[in-house]
This record gives sequence, structure tokens and C-alpha cells, in this order.
Amino acid sequence: MKTSGLSELEAVLAVARHRSFRAAASEMSISTSALSHAVAALEARIGVRLFNRTTRSVSLSEAGAQFVQNVAPALSTIRDALEQAGSFRDTPSGTLRINTSTGAARQVMPVFIAFLQRYADMKLDIVTEGRLVDIVVEGFDAGIRLIEAVPQDMIAVPFGDRQRFAVVGSPEYFARHKPPRTPADLAAHRCIRSRMPGGSIYQWEFERHGEALRIDGDGALTLDEPGLMLAAARAGLGLAYLTEWNVSADLANGALVRVLEDWTPPLDGLCLYYPGRRHVPAGLRALTDMIHDYADANRKRSQTSRKRPARP
Repeated sequence: MKTSGLSELEAVLAVARHRSFRAAASEMSISTSALSHAVAALEARIGVRLFNRTTRSVSLSEAGAQFVQNVAPALSTIRDALEQAGSFRDTPSGTLRINTSTGAARQVMPVFIAFLQRYADMKLDIVTEGRLVDIVVEGFDAGIRLIEAVPQDMIAVPFGDRQRFAVVGSPEYFARHKPPRTPADLAAHRCIRSRMPGGSIYQWEFERHGEALRIDGDGALTLDEPGLMLAAARAGLGLAYLTEWNVSADLANGALVRVLEDWTPPLDGLCLYYPGRRHVPAGLRALTDMIHDYADANRKRSQTSRKRPARP
């Protein structure tokens, strides 16, 4: 969260993180010119150049690297103190920067909407990307990912139900191809392959009765976005491997058919996570409480639906 009165120091740290005035200005929601003037004013006041600038790159000078190393912890302490004092307000205020994936953001969107409706003085800056980033280094207050991907030194707040993957294809596709009964049968099928943010191809994961398999299926199409994979599967181009959340509507309306269901056990679901520290900003604490409430409500609805007797 950004705090007024520390703009020049915040500007230096943002440029140091991004190695770019444009990216740093975007993060701080100010113009590149305003950011450049803030950094230049600080450099003039202390009498040293903090950054080496060319038309193509920005790097810390020796003095700048030492300055950032000394200032970053102190600024963090000051920011926490200001946030802690601000927590005595009747309602939280400020901006929360959250890093997550596109699919996770779609699932958590109802909570984001409810949060902004309840706390009129809060702002959310949601950045979606496939790669897993260091939220501390990148200047985020929190992240939302699958629990298994969260670093162990973070505080994790579970959100929603456990997740399962599903292998799906269109009725048209299965009219032309015999449905697979085991993962090994995928060798005879066209698979819609998934490219990871780092460039590698994701191998489909299966498990049953203690037997675990990873399959790198063959196919003519490789994509890196779940919505595109879903559209390709609907069009009959092959089988897709996606979360149940992504395919539930298409399974319900018959646009897609699921196979190998007994080979895809549930996995731990999403969580909001943030660095462990003595003080949690009021806005983040309020969002955490709302996620707890949302998860509890979902759990109760799920328990009620399981107990409801079947209609005769």
C-alpha cells in the first residue's frame, strides 16, 4: 500500500524494483514525468545520482544500490506504523495490490466486488499473470494462488473448495473417437496442450489407487489461456485438461463431456497469502475476514446440499 508523505522514497524503490520509470509510474498510478521529477528532486537534494539512465535501460548506481538497501527496511517500518495508526479508523482505506492468475481472479471476483461495496474508501489493484512472482520483491500486499504453490514462509488463508481437474471433449469429438478409459489411452487422442508461463508444456497429472501418472499428450494445438482451451474443446479440436470450475457450465449444458473422472482426485484449493509480519494493514485484514466468511458460507451450503434428501 502506498502512503502519502513518502512519495519520493516510494518512487525510488518502485523504479529500483522495475528497472523502468514507465512501469514504476504505472504501479504508483502517476505519470512518468511526475515520477521522474520526484526522483530527480531527491537526487538533487542528497547530491548523488541514484540511477544510471540511458534511452534503453535504467540501473541503480553504486550509491543508489546502497541507498535502496538502507531505505527499504526503514520505509517498510514507517509504512507499517502509519498503517497501524490508520487501523483505528472506523473503516479501512488505501490501496491493496494483489497478484494472482486470471482463473483465480475470476473465482475470487465475488469477494472483490463485495469488499469494494462494503469499504468505500478502499481500492483494489489486481494484477493477473500466469507466472508465480515474489510478492514482496514485486511490491504486492498479497497473492492468490493454489495452496500448493504458496511459499512456506507466507501466511495462507484458504478460499473456497478443493479443486479438481477434468478431462473434457465435445460430443462431436467423441462421436469420432472412442472415449479413453485410462490415461494411457490418451496416446490415441488429440490433446489441447497447455503452455506454462516459463515456456514448458504442462503435463497432465493423474492419480488412482496410489498410482500417479504424468502425461504429455500429443496434439495440433498448444495454448496458454484456459478460455481459449475451452473454446477449442467446444469446437471439437481435441481433449482439454482444465479445472472443474472452468468447465462446470459446459458439462451442465452438455457442450462438453467428461472422461477419466476417477483419475482426477481433488487437490487443495485457492488461498490468499501474504508475508508474515507483526502488523497486517487494516484493508488486508478486512479482506482476509471477508474471505473467511465467504469460505464458511460455501462450506455450509455444501454440507446442506449433501444432507438434503433426494427427490423421489
